[in-house]
Amino acid sequence: MKANKKKNKEKRLSFLYILGGGFLKENFILKHTKMIVLIVILVFFFIGNRYTCMQKLREIDRLQKKLSDVRFEALSISSELTGNSRQSQVETLIKQQGLELEGAMSPPYELYK
Repeated sequence: MKANKKKNKEKRLSFLYILGGGFLKENFILKHTKMIVLIVILVFFFIGNRYTCMQKLREIDRLQKKLSDVRFEALSISSELTGNSRQSQVETLIKQQGLELEGAMSPPYELYK
């Protein structure tokens, strides 16, 4: 009896025994097959979920960089527009273009009803 148990233990520890799939016939494996399958499915689900999450985080980082670039571009365009809409700048541009326009000599006034 002891020789049989010793032989089984050696059999369990053998690399070929594990590689050949002999361990799948063990009582513990056969008894808990459903639980092992459930755990394997959950592991695949968690790995897939992590992969999807990592892709979304990369997309968020890419969009945040793009947003930062667009904000900077909008700010520079706005400052350029503000600079070009100053009265002195408008007068300079009118002279450069050779247009026959003049600035108002009297201040603007409001009309009331």
